[in-house]
Amino acid sequence: MVQQQRSPVTEADGPHLALVPTSVSSVTERGRLKDTPANRALRPETTPQPLFEDSRLVDESVYADEHCVLLQGDVKERLRLLIDIGLRVDCIVTSPPYYGQRDYGLKGQLGLEDHPSAFIDNLVEVFGLCREVLRETGSLWINIGDTYWSGKGAHKSQEVKQGARRFGIRPQDRPGDGLWARPKQLLLIPHRLAITLQDSGWLIRNDNVWVKPNPVPDQVRDRCSVSHEYVFHLTNSRYYYFNRLPVGREMPSGSVLPPLDTWEVETSNGSGGGHKASFSEELVRIPILASTPPGGIVLDPFNGSGTSTIFARAHGFRSIGIDLSREYCEHAAEALGHLDAAFATESVEDHDELSEPGDD
Repeated sequence: MVQQQRSPVTEADGPHLALVPTSVSSVTERGRLKDTPANRALRPETTPQPLFEDSRLVDESVYADEHCVLLQGDVKERLRLLIDIGLRVDCIVTSPPYYGQRDYGLKGQLGLEDHPSAFIDNLVEVFGLCREVLRETGSLWINIGDTYWSGKGAHKSQEVKQGARRFGIRPQDRPGDGLWARPKQLLLIPHRLAITLQDSGWLIRNDNVWVKPNPVPDQVRDRCSVSHEYVFHLTNSRYYYFNRLPVGREMPSGSVLPPLDTWEVETSNGSGGGHKASFSEELVRIPILASTPPGGIVLDPFNGSGTSTIFARAHGFRSIGIDLSREYCEHAAEALGHLDAAFATESVEDHDELSEPGDD
């Protein structure tokens, strides 16, 4: 990771403190930064606005303005569209469907593959396309939970009521292979996915632990209740943009240390536009604020309720959201509209306050 330090900050710098090289050798004789991977990570290029508003992208969108684009459809097809246009993003933060947890009733959905290996293969293909969209200096953040294999077959007696609310028989309720997929087995999907991504060329920087102070109670008697998930941080290369200042821990001396890799965040209350597994806004705070340079673009390829795109918009970044469900895209668009309306109201109130005549 690129080492960073504070530089003198002017009003023009705004909330983003400037990041400067720590080595004199990275500067030319004229005082300009040399074009090196390390220096490109300090001050990444960002996608020009005309490319963000390319008609090929806007015409395919459910919603589009100068700040955000929402695309409905198969995630692989939509990522290929971004690749074909030549659009590059700075931060990808997402939570793909968990294996065997939800049936969204949509053709082409991930998470219902017969075997967990097929699920991981599909995710690796998706994130391989993400890698082509992600800038050399960008970061990918993946939140994913685990699954136990039950092998118990179809739901019976009192289990029918609870099980039927999701779907008839889940992949993990099938007999399995007797090895990896066998009854009571914790599948270790997050780490198997991470290792496979690592083998495909990704650089893994952290396996951050999301600790839930309010977990859904486990109906089990012979193991500990699960109260955590993982948020993996991956990069394209060893040189990438990471600004610890907005998310770090300020010391009494005034120095700022990076955030810890254990995050205590309450689970979402499930009010994310009807989405059954909505993202917590606090969970995307560190990824987006640390990994997105001023003027950068945030991408969520499994946008769901739109938490990532909404948070990015609220903090002055551009964003792109992709989801298989048109309904969820429309809910996210509605939420973005509410946010813009709130911004407009604040702007009018600020203007009125400045316009009030003073006392004579």
